[in-house]
Amino acid sequence: MASSPCGNTNFDSGLEIKTRSVEQTLIPLVSQITTLINHKDKPKKSERTLAAIHRVGQAVSVAVGRFVAVGEAIALENQELKDEMGQACFEARRAGEAIAQLTDVGSALSSQSDGRVTVFSDRTGMVKAARLLLSSVTKVLVLADRIVIKQIITSRNKVLVTLDHLERVSTFQEFVQIFSQFGNEMVEFAHLTGDRQNDLKDEKKKARMAAARAVLEKCTMMLLTASKTCLRHPDCESARINKDAVFHRMRCALEQVIEIVTEARSSAESRILSASIYNGIKDFKSSVESLRDNLYASSPQSLSSQLEALVERTEDFTDSAYTSHEQRQAILNVCQQARQDTQQLMHHWIEQQSALAKEATEEMEVAILKTSQSVIDLRRELHKAAVARASDLLKVHGEQLPLRSLKAAGAEGNLEAVAEYSRTLTEQKEQLVEACRLLCHISGTEPLEITCIHAEETFHVIGPQIMSAAQTLALHPSSKIAKENLEVFCEAWESQLCDMALLVREINDVFEGRRGVFVWHVSFLMNPLSVLPQKHSANLKTAKAVKLDAEEQTSMAKLGLELRLLSSDVDTEVEKWEDQEHDVVRQSQSLASMAYNMYLFTRSFLCVHHVNTESLKAVFSLVDEEKTVVMTETDKLVALCQQLQMGARTPVQGKTATFQKVNVLHLSVSL
Repeated sequence: MASSPCGNTNFDSGLEIKTRSVEQTLIPLVSQITTLINHKDKPKKSERTLAAIHRVGQAVSVAVGRFVAVGEAIALENQELKDEMGQACFEARRAGEAIAQLTDVGSALSSQSDGRVTVFSDRTGMVKAARLLLSSVTKVLVLADRIVIKQIITSRNKVLVTLDHLERVSTFQEFVQIFSQFGNEMVEFAHLTGDRQNDLKDEKKKARMAAARAVLEKCTMMLLTASKTCLRHPDCESARINKDAVFHRMRCALEQVIEIVTEARSSAESRILSASIYNGIKDFKSSVESLRDNLYASSPQSLSSQLEALVERTEDFTDSAYTSHEQRQAILNVCQQARQDTQQLMHHWIEQQSALAKEATEEMEVAILKTSQSVIDLRRELHKAAVARASDLLKVHGEQLPLRSLKAAGAEGNLEAVAEYSRTLTEQKEQLVEACRLLCHISGTEPLEITCIHAEETFHVIGPQIMSAAQTLALHPSSKIAKENLEVFCEAWESQLCDMALLVREINDVFEGRRGVFVWHVSFLMNPLSVLPQKHSANLKTAKAVKLDAEEQTSMAKLGLELRLLSSDVDTEVEKWEDQEHDVVRQSQSLASMAYNMYLFTRSFLCVHHVNTESLKAVFSLVDEEKTVVMTETDKLVALCQQLQMGARTPVQGKTATFQKVNVLHLSVSL
C-alpha cells in the first residue's frame, strides 16, 4: 500500500495512489497538515504564531468543505458510488471541522486561561484528525478516479459496437456512414486514454498504454483501406484475411487498454517479468552483493542455480543463426568466467559459514567484486551483440527492396513473383522479430522492454498482412483501392522500422548512462498531437506560441480522419470513371489528396515547434559539461524552425516556385 504522497510525513491513507493527479491534489493538503502538527511548542506563543496557525486551520477547513461538496455531487450522479462516497465525504467533513476547532486558538492569553483544547494542548487529537482527513480525502479521490475508468470502459464499449457494425457492412454507403461515427468514437477514446496514460504513475503501465494506443491509431487507417478493398472485391479470400487480421488486432489492443486501467493481470506482463536477461543479471548481482551484509541470507546452492538460469537465457543469443562466431565465442567465454568466479565465491562463502563468521573476509570481498564484474561483462557482450544485430538489419532493410518488389509484382498481376518476394519478406520479418527479442533482453528498463515486445509483435503481425494485401493486388492489378491498401500496410512497416531505430538509440542511451536527455517514445511517434501539452501549439502566421485546447485538438484529429476518408472516397469514385476526359474528377481527386497532405504537414509543424520548446527546457536539467553540446544542437534546431516559419509565410507564385517552396519546407521538417 502506498503511503501519503508527501515523502516526509508518516500519514498512511490505506489506499494505493496510482495516478499523478490524485498525488498532486494531496500534496498541498499534506503540507498544510504537516505545518499544523510540526509547529514549535514554544512556552510563549506570539500573536503572530497564533494567527498563522489559525489561518492554516481555517484554510484547511474551507478547502475540505469545497472538496466535499464536489464529492457529494459526484455521488449524486453515480449511484453505484453513493454509499462509499457519502461515507468518505462525511469523514472528511468531520475531520475538517475538528481541525478548524483545534486551530481556533484565539489570543495567547485566552488559550492558556480558559482551558480550551487547542492544537497546542492536544497534539494527539490533531494527529488523529489529520490522519482521518487525509484518509477520507484520498478515498474520495480514488473513488472519483473510478469514474474516469468507467468513462474509458464506456468509450471502449461504444467503439466495439461500432466495430462490429463495420465488420458486417455490405455497401460503400453504409460503410462511409458508420466509419464516420467510428472515427468520432476513436478520437474520444484516444483522448481519454491519452489523458490516462499521462496521469499514470507506473511507467510500465504507461508504456503498455502507449503501445496499445499506437496499435489503434495505425489500425484505424488499415481498417479503412482493408474494409474498402473487401467491399470492392467481396469474393477475394486474401482481402478477407487481410481485413479480419486488422479487426482482430484492434480488438486485442482495446482489450489491453481495459486490462491496464482495471489492473487485470495479462500474459504480456508475466512475460516481461520472466524473460529479460537484464533483470536476471540485476537480481543475481544484488544477491551477490547482499552477502556483505548477511552471510546467511541464502544458500550457495541457490546462488549457483540463479547463475545457471541466467546463462540458460543467453542461448537466445548463442543459438541464433545470425550471431557471428566472434560474438558467440565472446558470450560463451564470459559465461564461463562468471561460473568460475561464482564457484570461487561459493568456496569462500562455505568456509565463512563453517567458521560461523559474522562478516565477509577480504578474500570473500574480492570474490564478490570479481563475480559482480563478470556479470557486468556479460551484460556488455550481450548489449554489443543485440545492438549490432539490430543496427545491421536496419541498414540492410532500410532500402525496402522486398516492399518495392511486392508492390511492383502486385501491380503487374504476377502471383508467382508475389509469392517469391513474400518469402523474402517472411525471412526479413523473422530476423527483425528475433532482433527485437534480443533487444528486450538488454533494454535496461521495464518500459523499454515493453516497447521491444510491442515492436516484435508489430513486425510479426504486419508482415503477413502485407503479403495478403499484395496477393489481393496481384489478383486485381487495376484496383486502385487494393493498391492503396498495400501502400498503407507498407507504410506501417516502414514506420515500425523507424521506431526500432529510435528504440535502439534509446537503449544505447540507457546503457551508457545518458537516459533522460532526450527521450523519444512510441506514443509521440505514433500520435504527436496526443502528447502535445493541452495549451501549447504554434501559429504559422506570427511564429508565436498560442493556445490549443483539448477541444481544438479533437477537432483537428477529426478533421484529419474525415479528410483521409473523403480523399479515399474520391479515389473510389474515380475508379468508376473509365473516360479519361473527365478533368473535373481528376482535379477533385488531386484537391482531396492535397487537403489531407496539408493536414499532415500542419501536424508535423506543430511537432517541430514542440520539440524545439521542450529541448530548451531539457537543457536546464543537464550538468554544465553537457549544456554546451546540447545548446549547439538546439541552436541548429531553432534555426531550422525559423527557416520553416519564414518559408511558410513567404508568398510565391507559379507552379515551379511553389514546388521549390514545398521542397524546402519538407527538407526543414526532415532535418
